[in-house]
Amino acid sequence: MLPCAYKSMFGIDCPGCGFQRSCIALFRGDILKSLALYPATIPLIITAVFLLADMKFRFRNRKIIKNILYLSVATIVVVSYTIKMYLLATGHKVSA
Repeated sequence: MLPCAYKSMFGIDCPGCGFQRSCIALFRGDILKSLALYPATIPLIITAVFLLADMKFRFRNRKIIKNILYLSVATIVVVSYTIKMYLLATGHKVSA
């Protein structure tokens, strides 16, 4: 797997750390482990599929749907990263 440059430089996880392992777990069919490793994986995949489908079919309300998807993914990333950093700061084990 690709190493995280941010983690190499600063010594802490970046907001995207866990995505590769989460995708592998998801492809193996382990949805719960995927969610534990990186909660935004499934919403990111849904967003990517929607964007690809929108390029082909040009949906009517695409701007509203895109904004909802972007906001949802951003919220999940920020909240899960904040929780992860809090748990690390308080000495809890974070790895799934």
